[in-house]
This record gives sequence, C-alpha cells and structure tokens, in this order.
Amino acid sequence: MHPDHEPSWTPPAGAEEQPRQVRRILKLFRPYRARLALVGLLVGASSLVGVATPFLLKEILDVAIPEGRTGLLSLLALGMILSAVLTSVFGVLQTLISTTVGQRVMHDLRTAVYGRLQRMSLAFFTRTRTGEVQSRIANDIGGMQATVTSTATSLVSNLTSVVATIVAMVALDWRLTVVSLLLLPVFVWISRRVGNERKKITTQRQKQMAAMAATVTESLSVSGILLGRTMGRSDSLTKAFSDESERLVDLEVRSNMAGRWRMAVITIVMAAMPAVIYWTAGLALKLGGPAVSLGTIVAFVSLQQGLFRPAVSLLSTGVQIQTSLALFQRIFEYLDLPVDITERENPVRLDEIKGEVRFEGVEFRYDDRGGPVLDGIDVTVPAGSGLAVVGPTGAGKSTLGYLVPRLYDVTGGRVTLDGVDVRDLDFDTLARAVGVVSQETYLFHASVAENLRFAKPDATDEELVAAAKAAQIHDHIASLPDGYDTVVGERGHRFSGGEKQRLAIARTILRDPPVLILDEATSALDTRTEAAVQEAIDALSADRTTLTIAHRLSTIRGADQIVVLDSGRVAERGTHEELLAQDGRYATLVRRDARLAPTK
Repeated sequence: MHPDHEPSWTPPAGAEEQPRQVRRILKLFRPYRARLALVGLLVGASSLVGVATPFLLKEILDVAIPEGRTGLLSLLALGMILSAVLTSVFGVLQTLISTTVGQRVMHDLRTAVYGRLQRMSLAFFTRTRTGEVQSRIANDIGGMQATVTSTATSLVSNLTSVVATIVAMVALDWRLTVVSLLLLPVFVWISRRVGNERKKITTQRQKQMAAMAATVTESLSVSGILLGRTMGRSDSLTKAFSDESERLVDLEVRSNMAGRWRMAVITIVMAAMPAVIYWTAGLALKLGGPAVSLGTIVAFVSLQQGLFRPAVSLLSTGVQIQTSLALFQRIFEYLDLPVDITERENPVRLDEIKGEVRFEGVEFRYDDRGGPVLDGIDVTVPAGSGLAVVGPTGAGKSTLGYLVPRLYDVTGGRVTLDGVDVRDLDFDTLARAVGVVSQETYLFHASVAENLRFAKPDATDEELVAAAKAAQIHDHIASLPDGYDTVVGERGHRFSGGEKQRLAIARTILRDPPVLILDEATSALDTRTEAAVQEAIDALSADRTTLTIAHRLSTIRGADQIVVLDSGRVAERGTHEELLAQDGRYATLVRRDARLAPTK
C-alpha cells in the first residue's frame, strides 16, 4: 500500500524558472484586473489617509496646543478620528474584494486541474495513487488560500504604505529618515534567505501530505478495511499511518520555525528604532546640530511605528510568496501534464451510428521502453454482430477493447467506427456510440436512481424501471424499503457482485449505445449469479455490435466470431465449432474450462 510517493510526472529540469512561474501566477488574476484595480485605489486611498495622521499630530503638538487654538485643535482631532474611520472602511472593502477575487482564482485552479485530469488517458490513473490526485486538488490548492486571497492585497497595501510613509518621513526630516533605513537592505536579505528555506521545506511537506492522503484513501476505503481486517494488518496499518504522520509533524515544525530567530531579530531592531531616533535627535541637539521640534520628533516616531508594521508584514509576505511558489509548482505540474488523448480541431460527428468496428493493423504499447502489447491486429466486427476475444492473462484482450472508446489510443494502425478513425470522431459521438461494462463495476455513493441516471440525466422513472427490468434487477430494487431511492453505498458494497453488475447493465441500457464492450463482465461471479447476469447481458447485446472480453468460454459460444490472442497477436479466429475443429489454443482453453467447471 505504500508505493513510490513521487508524482507520476515531473517537468523537465529548468521548465519552471521562477520569473516565468511568477508571470504565470499573475496571469491567473488577469480576468479580475478591474476588481484588482479597485482594490489598488482603495489601498492607495487608505495609505494616504493613514500617513496624514502624524502630520495632524505634529500640528496639534507644535501649533494648536502651544498657541491655545481650541478650534484648530478640535478640527485636527476630528481629522484624526475621521482618518481612522476611513482607513477601517477602506480596509473592510479591500478585504471583501480581494478575498472574492482570491476565491475565484482558487475555483479556477481547482476546475482547471479537475478538467485536465478528466482528459487524461486511463494509463495515467493506473500509475498514479488516488490519494496523490486528491491531495493536489485539496491540500495544495487549499494551502494557497492565504496567498491568493490576501497576500496580493497585503503586498500592494504594505508596499504602498511603506512608500507613502518613507516619503512623509523624508518630508519631516531626511536625516532621521536615513538613520531609520540604514538596516533595511540587511532585513530584505534575511527575509529572502528565510523564504528560500521555507520553500524547500514546503515542497517536502506537501509531498508528505500527499503520501498520507494516499494512505488514508487506500486503507480506509471499504476494500481497504476488508483487506486489513481479514489479513490481520489493522495494527500495522495504524503504525504505518503513525509513521507518516510523525514525518509530517517534523516537517510542520521545521516549516513554522524556519527563520523564526532571524525574523525575531528584525522585529527587535525595528521595535528599538524609536529609542534610536530619540537618542539621535537629542545627541544632534547636544552637539550643536539643527534643532528638531517636539512635534516633528513625535510625528516622525509615529510614522516610523507606522512603517514598522507594513515593513515587517512586507518582509513576511515575501517569505510567504516564496513558500507558496512550491504549491503553485505542484499545481502547475498537473496543469502541464501532456494530454495523450485529444479531440481533433474539426472532429467528425456521426448523427446516425450503425456500429461497424474495424481494427486495421493495430499496434499498441504503453511506452517506448516496453514491447508492443498488441501487434498487427486486423479484425472486422460487422454492425450488429458479436466478437469474442479470448486468450491467456496478459494477451492484450482488455487493451484491445479499450481502444474502441479511446480509453487508450493506438500507437500504430487504426480503429474505425463506421469507417471513420475513432481519433477523428468528436468525444460526444464516441460517448454515444460505445458503452463499456467491466468486471470492476463502479457505483457512486448515491441512490439507485441517481446511479442509473448518471447514464441519462433526463431519464424518466418509467425508463429507469424498464432498464432495470431488462437487466433483471427491478424486482430486487422494488423489494428494498426505499426502492429506487435506496443509497447504494460507496463502491456498491450494499449490493452483491451480481446485483452491482446488473445495475451497471441497467445503466448501460439507459445509455443505449450501438456498440458494446463487455470486459470480463461475469468473470468474478459464481455460476448461478453468472447465469442471471448473462441473461441480462444477452438482452443488452441484442441488435448491438458487441465485443466480449471473455474469461469463461461458456459465455461466448454463440459469438459470430471468436479471436484468440496470444502475446498481443491473433493466434486463431473463427466460430466456436471451427476453432474446436482446429484443435489449437482455443480447444485447449475449452478443455481447461471443462476441467475447472464445478460438478453437480
């Protein structure tokens, strides 16, 4: 249950340089630039109003109070109150807008990743842990929430505040400003070091979170619980999960503590700066330098304290942005996954589908490193006829069937539907044309009716009943307390194997495809259940082009043609009687089945 934790695909070295990645992140916000411009205006207004307060304070201390001007004092005090009110109102508005924009960006990212994964070939999911996929969508995108909802606004707000405050400080006294900003380059360098450190730790942390999510998904599913309990491995699985969690604890602590002491030094130094300013002003006066008024010093210290909060926040934001780059990198890896199966620019749409399927010189291999799974397959399945494909395990039977609905694409030759290469057909035509019933029946954790309507969302209750009757499952559904509203349970574990198969067949009947792929649909069933399901399959197969991947040969004796695959090649072909007469591989398989068949 613990294979390699690394993602199934990684971009080539140097493919995501930081400047390009930043540009790509900024592109995510482009559709919302009008709202962001409004946020910028609010930020600018808030910053200007904020820096006005120290100047009002200077006038109070240097003019209004010493000269006893009560009216001026009242106006200046009212101005300070109004400044605080406007700053708060602007802050609430910019938070509302920026949070909305951030959540929309996260929605766009989640949708983009999900849409990309929906387009991936079956091969991608056979080599990728389910928990890894879920972690990218949940943990990685969720971890970016602070960045996309508040960091951008915080960056602009703090940067504007810092610039406005420094300008105001220079206007008050440029010499004190120089003293205040001497250590700023050192602070920036320290924050960049901390950011790089946290970025590396975040990458490791997200991988560990993905590994733990995969462990939970596998071991706490219904099948995982069954396996763990029956194998007596519950304690060892708990121990394995504990080890995964322990590694995550270490990474979380390292992530939170990375650079804390260095950032603490920055905080201490900046907090001590008012004392340095008082000392500098007093020393300058003692040495005969230019006198600085009390109001100027108090206003300057007020500005400096106002500079302290956004400056530290700005440095922290820089650290947070560098940390979040690791999360964006992981998301971009999925968005950059090469899509093997795509729709042509001007695909062919078939309004009327007869159902003739041809395999013409078909070759298929999973990658360039391995040998061909299928090689030189030439088979024609006339519309409305049945083809059965048999052969030993690993002969390529299921792969051949999956080429028709383009779950895989051929690497040589072509597969045609009514004379048109399936790669030239639009996806909607293929979905309407080809139905698949496999041994691994998947049912959603939803009602029976909702599972059936997945094939045809607008199906009426009468159509559901008709499909269920054709699949010989209606009587069982009707006997349940909630009937068609009965919740199936995750992966259909409230139903037996035969009942799940018949539900899947009913779902396919609702879809009503002219071409049907039956991938060992009865191989996991007992003989009695197989007989019932086979009757439903026979009803489903009537008047359709049917390609049956067979494990038990008793189910395919009536096929119009039978193909025997061996090591990816056609070894024999013919009807049941013709192949028995040849006394070759097929006859050997039939005799094997006869020996394995249960005695009455």
